[in-house]
Order: sequence, then C-alpha cells, then structure tokens
Amino acid sequence: MSEVKSDTRILQIFHTAPYALEVTGKDIGEIEAARDELRPGTPINIAFLGNEDHAQRINAARTIRSFGFEPVPIISSRRLRSAQDLETLMQGLIAAAAPQRFIFVGGDPATPAGSFQDSIALLKAGVIEKHAIRHAGIVGYPEGHPKIDEDALLSALKWKHDFLREAGCTVEITAQYGFDAEAVVRWIKLLREEGVQAPIRVGVPGPADVGKLLRFARQFGVATSAGIVRRYGLSLTNLLVRVGPDRYWNHITENLAREDLGDVLFHLYPFGGIRDGVRWMNQHIPPQPVD
Repeated sequence: MSEVKSDTRILQIFHTAPYALEVTGKDIGEIEAARDELRPGTPINIAFLGNEDHAQRINAARTIRSFGFEPVPIISSRRLRSAQDLETLMQGLIAAAAPQRFIFVGGDPATPAGSFQDSIALLKAGVIEKHAIRHAGIVGYPEGHPKIDEDALLSALKWKHDFLREAGCTVEITAQYGFDAEAVVRWIKLLREEGVQAPIRVGVPGPADVGKLLRFARQFGVATSAGIVRRYGLSLTNLLVRVGPDRYWNHITENLAREDLGDVLFHLYPFGGIRDGVRWMNQHIPPQPVD
C-alpha cells in the first residue's frame, strides 16, 4: 500500500486545491494530456459508470496516484452487486492507490443491482469502520433531483453529514452541476442554516458543445428552462456551438461574494474534454504551488 499522508496534509490538499475534477475509467488517458496544467495533489473523482468495470476504476485510481494527484473514487451503492462486490472494489482501490477520500452516492439505476438501496444503506453496512476511512464525500443537488422530493433530499444529506461526522470523518459536499447560480446560492444558504458547515464544492460544467451540455443536463435531471438556458448563453437553435461557463461563473462568483457562506470551493465537470476544462479553470483560478 502507498504511504498514507497525515490528516493535516490531506486536509491541506483537499481544501486548498483550487478545484477538483472528474474522470471516467475509459477517459483516464486525458489526465496524462493535462497533467502539466494541474496542481499537484488535485483531487480527481473517479466516476462509477454502468458500462465500466472495477478493473477500470482501479486502474484510474492507480494512474491518478502515479501522476501525483489525489484519487477520489465514487462508490455507487445501487450499482454494487453484493457486499462481496463492494469488498472486492474497496480492497482493489486501497491496494492500488490508497485513496484518502471516498464519495458515497446512490447511483442512477432504477433497480439496485444488489442489496444496497442507497448510500445510507451502504454507510449503515459499516464501510467506514471496516476500511478506516477518515475523509468522506457526499453529493448534493442544488436544483433538486427529478426522482426525489426536496425535503427527502435535505433529510438524507443531513443524515449522511451527521453520520460521517460522528464516525470521525471529515466531510465534503460536491454539488451536481447546473445553470442556475441563484439556486446554488440559495441551496448553500439553506444548508448553512440547517447546521451543515462542511466545505461545499460548486459544480462548474467545462467548455462543451451546447448539445452535449443539454444531454448531460437531461441525464442528471438538471433544470433547463428556456429562461435559465438563455441566461447561461446557450443557443437552442445551434447545438454544435461550443460554449464555456463564463456567464454561469460570473453569476455564481458575484452571488457568493455577497454572502458569508463558509468554505465554498469548486468542482469541474469536464464534459467537453479534460484539458480544455482545466485550461478554462486555470484562467479563472490560477493554480498555486503546494507549500
């Protein structure tokens, strides 16, 4: 197993990295193309897709670690076939890359592949204790979820936050990407009012074709009303136009600057390619060297 960094060092990496980003197993080669433009220690989430296997996820974690970045595997409860399937994945990831943070999500399948109905069931099964996890992440939905009531979303997030804190974990919340900056700020304010003080990473969609952005929005249940789409600068008449998140970025940073909302960081969803997304983010949040 790789040498495990101290908690202080891990927190420095997670909370001072200018942004995190996401990669799939099949696209891991894009990290190599962008490695010289990423800050050492950058957290890179590893998506849990239904058309990839554990070997691809483990290879992604190993590759990310070898490049000097921090692999953050996403564990999709509803895609796990069994408790043994979970153990196989966790042991493989730990042996290959010693990830210091895991993100636990429910996942997209309407019918669970195994016994884990959601991420709460996974946490209750003892994954934190069994693998001595000290740093954990959960996902939030600032614009709601197409299949889950808003009150249920809030209740589940608070339960997971409190459960992880009581288990001795640091907690970070990664927000699903969207187009409505005002909704994001309202959601963060609500969490703070509810006593959730964990760092929050605001989702930022990287430069991509309009059609691709809208496809991902439908897949993730992101609101795409005509008014919000226009505010983002998208053209519904030309889906091949490539756009960056400039308008959304300006709206979100202006709104955040007016509020005192605690630790608010960023997470890049590089839908149009990792290198282009990283370059865009670096123009807006210049990477700083690790002390």
